Amino acid sequence: MPLIDNKHSRCIAAIDLGSNSFHMVVARVFDQHLQLVSRHKQKVRLGDGLDERNFLSESAIERGLECLKVFAERLADFELDDVRVVATHTLRKAKNTKDFLEQAKPWFPFPIEIISGQEEARIIYNGVEHTQAASESKLVIDIGGGSTELVAGQGFTPQIMRSLPMGCVSFTQRFFADGGLTSQHFSDAYVSATRLLMPLIEEYKQISWEVAFGSSGTAKSIKEVLIGLGFTDGLITPQRLSYLKNHLCEFPSSKGLDLSGLSDERKPVFAAGVTILSAAMDMLNINELHFSDSALREGVLYDMEDRFKAIDVRTRTAETLVSRYHVDVVHGQKVKALALSLLKQAQPQVSTAVNNELYDLIGWAALLHEVGQSIAFQGYHRHSAYLLKHTTMPGFNTEQQRQISTLVRYQRKAIKLSDLPDLSLFNTGQIALLIRILRIAILLNRQRNQSPIPNVKLTIEQDENWCLEGDTIDWLAENQLLDYELKEEQRRWQDAGWSLKLE
Repeated sequence: MPLIDNKHSRCIAAIDLGSNSFHMVVARVFDQHLQLVSRHKQKVRLGDGLDERNFLSESAIERGLECLKVFAERLADFELDDVRVVATHTLRKAKNTKDFLEQAKPWFPFPIEIISGQEEARIIYNGVEHTQAASESKLVIDIGGGSTELVAGQGFTPQIMRSLPMGCVSFTQRFFADGGLTSQHFSDAYVSATRLLMPLIEEYKQISWEVAFGSSGTAKSIKEVLIGLGFTDGLITPQRLSYLKNHLCEFPSSKGLDLSGLSDERKPVFAAGVTILSAAMDMLNINELHFSDSALREGVLYDMEDRFKAIDVRTRTAETLVSRYHVDVVHGQKVKALALSLLKQAQPQVSTAVNNELYDLIGWAALLHEVGQSIAFQGYHRHSAYLLKHTTMPGFNTEQQRQISTLVRYQRKAIKLSDLPDLSLFNTGQIALLIRILRIAILLNRQRNQSPIPNVKLTIEQDENWCLEGDTIDWLAENQLLDYELKEEQRRWQDAGWSLKLE
C-alpha cells in the first residue's frame, strides 16, 4: 500500500543506506517548511557483510535488496525527483558496490548516491542545525555503523567537517566479535579510537562551541540507557560513560545485556558505540552532550527542501569555487548559457535520457571549466579536472563530482572514450552527450569579447552524427579562427568515432 495517497500533497522522502540500518523519512513540504509524516527503519547490518577484501557478501546484499523492495512499495506514488537516497561508509568502502546498485535497479527505481565522508558530515550538521537554536555554535558527533562524523560550526555554516573510519559495527567486529565485555575489550577499542581522533584534536581546539550534540542511533541508545539507570536529565557526560562501561563489564556477554532502554537489535553493537563516544568526549574535552533526534536523513530532507528554493547548496559551492580560483565569471556564464541552449536543442533528437540533473551538471561544468588556470594555462583542462575531483564540494555526491571533473577534463584536446568513468547514476551515453555539448559551447565562445557569438542550429541523427548550421551562409568565412578551430574539432571527433558536420 502506498505510503502517501493524498495526490494533492507535496511529499518528499529521504533514505539513508547506513552500515547498520536503512532509514527512510517522509515529509510534507508547504510554504518552504517541512512537516515530518513518518519514519521507517530496518536493521540490515550491511557492514557485517564486508569481508577482509572489502567485498560485500551475497547475504548482506540480499538483506539490503529486501529492505529496498519494502521501501519501494511504500514510495509507489512518489516522483523520482521527490526521493533522494544516500549511501554511506559501507557502500563507499565496498569494492562490489556497483553489483549491489545494479541488482537494486529492477526493484528500486530511485537513484542511489554514494556520498563522501565529508558530505555525510555536512548533511548531518544540516539536519541537526534545522532543529536547534541557530545562534549557538555547536559540535555534532554522529556515530554510525561504519564511520563517525564530527562537525563544528556556527549557525548553518559548518567550519570543520571530518569523517573517521570507526563505527559501532566495524568496532564490534574488531574488538567485541566474541561478545565479551571485559575491561580489556573496552581498553583496546578505546585506544584505537583515540589514535584515530588524535590527528584532529589541534584543529578542533581552534574552534570553540557552546553546545555539543550526539545524533543517530548510538547516541540515542546511550541516552535511553542512562535514563534507565537514573540519569533522567538526558545528558551524556564522560563520568556517566565511565560508569556505564563499568556496568557493562558486569554482564557476561553482549547477548545477556539487560538494560532498560536498550533494544535487542542494538545489544551487539552497544559496547562499541559507548567506547567510541567516550573516547571522542575525552579527547575533545566535552563536558556534556545533548541528544539530537535529527541526523543524516533529516539533513537530506532539508537539502532537498533547499533545492526547491532559489539557491541551493550546490550553487553556493560553485560560486565559492569561482571566487577561490578567480574564474572569469562573465565568460563562464556565456559558456553556460550556450551549453544549456544546445542541450535543449539536442534533447528531442537523441535516444539518451536527458533530465534536469544533466542540465545542472553541464551548467556547473561550464561555470567551472577554467578553475585549473589558477595553476597554469598549459594543460588547464587537466588541472581543472584534478581540482574538481579532489576538492571538497558540499552538496555534490561522489558521482556528480566525478561527472563534472570528467566533463572539464575532456573540454578540449583529445577525447579518450575508453577513459570515461563507469558510473551508476549516469551512463556513458549521457557523459558523451554532455562532453560534446560543452566542447561546442566553449569553442563558440572562444573570442572572449563583446562580439555576439554565431547563432547555430544543432541537428543530430542517430545520436552520433551531429551538424552545426550557422544563421548565415558565410558564418564560418566571417569567423576564420573559429572555422580553423571547428575543423580541428572535427578531426578529434572523428578519432573518437563521432561525426561533426559544419554547414
